[in-house]
Amino acid sequence: MTEPSSEAGLFGWWHAAPTAARRALIAASLGWALDAFDVMLFSLTLASVIADLGLTKTQAGALGSITLLGGAVGGLIFGHVADRFGRTRALMASVLLYSVFTAACGLSQTLWQFAIFRALLGLGMGGEWASGAALVSETWPARHRGRALGYMQSSWAIGFASAAIVVGFVLPRYGWRAVFFVGILPAFFTLWVRRHVEEPAVWIENKRVRSEGLLASSGVPSRFRDMFRGRMLGTTAIVTFMNACTLFGWWGLNGWVPAYLSLPQAQGGIGLTTVTMSWFVVAMQIGMWLGYVSFGYISDAVGRKRVYVTYLLMASIVLPLYGSLRMPLALLLLGPFVAFFGTGFFSGFGAVTAEIYPTSIRATAQGFTYNIGRIASAAAPFTVGKLATTSGFGVAFTITGVAYLLAAIAWRWIPDTRGRELA
Repeated sequence: MTEPSSEAGLFGWWHAAPTAARRALIAASLGWALDAFDVMLFSLTLASVIADLGLTKTQAGALGSITLLGGAVGGLIFGHVADRFGRTRALMASVLLYSVFTAACGLSQTLWQFAIFRALLGLGMGGEWASGAALVSETWPARHRGRALGYMQSSWAIGFASAAIVVGFVLPRYGWRAVFFVGILPAFFTLWVRRHVEEPAVWIENKRVRSEGLLASSGVPSRFRDMFRGRMLGTTAIVTFMNACTLFGWWGLNGWVPAYLSLPQAQGGIGLTTVTMSWFVVAMQIGMWLGYVSFGYISDAVGRKRVYVTYLLMASIVLPLYGSLRMPLALLLLGPFVAFFGTGFFSGFGAVTAEIYPTSIRATAQGFTYNIGRIASAAAPFTVGKLATTSGFGVAFTITGVAYLLAAIAWRWIPDTRGRELA
């Protein structure tokens, strides 16, 4: 593959990339943004859903946990689908799944109906990341992989902010059910993917080799077991643990921030209006986007591990502080920093796991390490809801800060993979 000789400038890496790589990044980024748009509608409407369906904070937290459990299962399933049938097919199927069942949430009349639709939505949510991360990892060279995945991950902030804007406009006028009906729109994105996005060359070649029986571990069970062979067992275990801690911290915070800002003060919240809360969340997404993008550039320059640990340690400090504040202006100013450090490191996870695992099990391994971690983190929305009820949001958010600290400690046993070519 011949590339232009110059990659100078902030976006030289983008212009130097082949068309297939750019389209892969656009597809994965849009899929992830739309994933965020659909998934975060629940958190943004949570105060209204609680009031309308008569839910407790514990029940509302359980709904968030059910979504994450569905996401974990979806990531495991679609990781295998992506390895066997292709990254783009898995991407399209996952987007269709979360779009349809987001809209179905608007039809919910009971807690159990809502729970079923959120679980099915979660299947698509988990599946999108595994297929999208593998698609980008395999189409971009090692020297630019971190920033490419950083931009892909940053699209979550764009989707989250878009959801906040839609909620600010739709919810006061048409109610929370109409908000979920808007979630069907991402389904149309799959038409573009089908026509314009190619499978990565490394996946196509690996499929050819497997089909000709040239790989010793050509069967599905043996490829899955490769994640647990020899020294790989310890790496898989610690990467999964680290990710579980980060996801616990992220969902513990972001699953409840909108409700924390909009619930009445008598219920432990700040008491902001829906419109004001939405703009507070948009401000946080600016910090989140900058965190994602900056991580990609910095980690390509100085290594994954050092930057990962720095972000996690800072998150463990600012997040408990955020939960202890009661002044809206202070929350508005600190929010972008919380999102910057408490989210930006996720840009590195796709690169780290892509560089640890070979092509034959890459999407499966990424889906496993990400989504087994998500199973553990599914306790976060429930735990925060329970603690917010019994001890207040300050204590609840402090627990999420501790999770970030544990994740930083786990990096002592994770290798720095910057610059490693994929095989």
